[in-house]
Amino acid sequence: MRIKLARICALVGLALMVIQAQAASLVDGDAEAGKAKSLTCAACHGATGNSMAPLWPNIAGQAAKYTVQQLKAFKDGKRVDPLMSSQTMLLSDEDMRDLAVYFETLPAPAQAVADPSSSAIKRAEALYRGGNAEEGIPACIACHGPTGRGNPGAAYPALNGQHSAYTAKTLNDYASGERQSDGTTRMMRGISARLSAEDIAALASYVQGLK
Repeated sequence: MRIKLARICALVGLALMVIQAQAASLVDGDAEAGKAKSLTCAACHGATGNSMAPLWPNIAGQAAKYTVQQLKAFKDGKRVDPLMSSQTMLLSDEDMRDLAVYFETLPAPAQAVADPSSSAIKRAEALYRGGNAEEGIPACIACHGPTGRGNPGAAYPALNGQHSAYTAKTLNDYASGERQSDGTTRMMRGISARLSAEDIAALASYVQGLK
């Protein structure tokens, strides 16, 4: 009984934290200015922030605070990509804020799970919602929310509707240490390194279909 009560209290506390974070003010940017500046972005991410290429991320509806952080990471060299690194070198801090706020206003993508097999869904849902205590893997829901919308105030990204190929690549890059934009906490690097190839494939498929 005590264990169940502790779990309930923890979930209530988590919900309150998410609500508070989402209520906080985000990025001070100009969406209209961002729209005008987004023409170059559309070449890869689509005119509506939804990419046609599965290895290029959907950015529509993504939290502005997170987007700004990632653009700065590319510019500072904390994230490296031939296209994004060169593009961000041309952006001022104001440009980044404007672009981030604009893409945040666009409708978030909606897709189905990539692998609808019951075994993949069961595996991913268990990890996403409950983690794996034996392997030291926390539940994804704690940071990314029950529907994958993330936590805007804490700059934890939205995952729902994201291409499964991109999510899988991201997790693999964190696991290998190629991507280090999770800062000094190394949270995503630590978690991803504990995931098996099957875990990563299942989770990437699952979050693509979250709504």
